[in-house]
Amino acid sequence: MSKFMIAVFVAAALSGGNAASGERFKLAVVVKIGGIPWFNALEEGIRKEAPKQNVDAWQVGPTSADPALQVRAIEDLIARNVDVIGVVPNDLQVLEPVLKRARDAGIKVIVHEGPDQVNKDWDFELVSVDHYAVETIKAFADLLGRKGKYAVFVGSLTVPLHNAWADIAIQYQKEHYPELELVADRFGVAESIDDTMRTTAELIAKHPDLRGILSIGGSQGPIGAGRAVQQAGKKDEIAVFGIFSPGQGERLVKSGAIKGGFTWNPMVAGEVFVRLARLIVDDVPIVDGITIDGLGKAAVDPEKRVIIGQKLESLDIDNIDRLVQLGL
Repeated sequence: MSKFMIAVFVAAALSGGNAASGERFKLAVVVKIGGIPWFNALEEGIRKEAPKQNVDAWQVGPTSADPALQVRAIEDLIARNVDVIGVVPNDLQVLEPVLKRARDAGIKVIVHEGPDQVNKDWDFELVSVDHYAVETIKAFADLLGRKGKYAVFVGSLTVPLHNAWADIAIQYQKEHYPELELVADRFGVAESIDDTMRTTAELIAKHPDLRGILSIGGSQGPIGAGRAVQQAGKKDEIAVFGIFSPGQGERLVKSGAIKGGFTWNPMVAGEVFVRLARLIVDDVPIVDGITIDGLGKAAVDPEKRVIIGQKLESLDIDNIDRLVQLGL
């Protein structure tokens, strides 16, 4: 395995590929970055579900959120002749050629958080793009009293889904909360605590009347922003809201440095990768209304090849302990 890969769940044999229905097969899931709590939880879901589905499954986590590292990981998996590749993409366009090569080799491709990826068999989402974005900006606006200056963080400016969420949220704000003011274009820093802390500190210095930070994509954003706001003594003046791993953000929520957010369960996403891979390999028809454990009764778009559940969870003070107890 390449040096930049980490966290192999189940050692994969080098033989195989193109498994038949009911047979044991190999699934590898390439995530955005290894070693952070969000993808550790997703990894745990894969590990737990794999033996139940008779699947050899493991996760590959690059050492940074670099699309080129995801390409190298997928190239390695094509050479290993796995049966199914899962991916949580950092950059859809960068991945298109290598995912096409995978599919040309007879490998099935499952995407999560990338509904617009072209070269895929299916994408699955635990919540629809519009629902997450709108519910997030509505709750955030209420925290700010529907007026004041705010900033938006995403994981990266190249992650289409994060930027789609931001686009919808910002447009909704302009239409419904005109007294809210976006201080600058979004910042692609929220996969790094250090980058987020530095950006937050710069925003506080530049905009002393800043009222809020909305980290709508990238699980490290609220953590870094919460720490920076707390260090600046601004936790009662600046509302930090967004998506993060509950265990990582628990203390910041309880201290008031993070006011809350919405999420879905990355552990469930890991489980769904395995369950969906089994359905695809077994040629089970994926039709609108299909029930998949972890997604519930799902909406299916057969043209876009997207499967959508609605599993939004609140990250507020009332729900954080329950999510932490689930191992998130």
